[in-house]
Amino acid sequence: MHIETIPEWALSVEDDAGIADLLDRAFGPDFGGRSFYKQRHHCRVLCRGEKGRVVGHIAVLMRDIRLGDRLVPITGLAEVATDPDRRGQGLATALLQEAIATSRASLADFIVLFGDRPIYAGHGFVRANNTLTYTVLDDATTHGVKRRVEDTLMVLPVGSAQWDFAAPVDLLGHLF
Repeated sequence: MHIETIPEWALSVEDDAGIADLLDRAFGPDFGGRSFYKQRHHCRVLCRGEKGRVVGHIAVLMRDIRLGDRLVPITGLAEVATDPDRRGQGLATALLQEAIATSRASLADFIVLFGDRPIYAGHGFVRANNTLTYTVLDDATTHGVKRRVEDTLMVLPVGSAQWDFAAPVDLLGHLF
């Protein structure tokens, strides 16, 4: 098993196709043959198996969001996927550990993700019920702006800032 982090701009055509294939196998055809669901990311954490095939993936993005009155830098994790034939072998754990280390080495105060798997809580993520404002992107098309509580919002502090669980959150972009 080989884990690596690749900036989005440095993805090869083969890596992009390998990620798209993995996401299709892991999630079905919802991605439309793309290596991303809503928007391209800033970097990818990949796990390679035999012959360099992509068997695990986490997308990492960086942006500032508004947490109440504060503008805070975050990394967001998206599209956590492992090859269905390789599940239960620790790939997701290894990928998540690398994504957390990458985030800790960045300017981010928090890692934010939208998920409901126990693996996230096991790595210190906590559920947050903040009201979110975000741009709705589906099928590679903008559909407007929503404001609501998203029950899969999870947060992990990686800097010195404290998350305000009562403050409204403006993602200043789409869910990831």
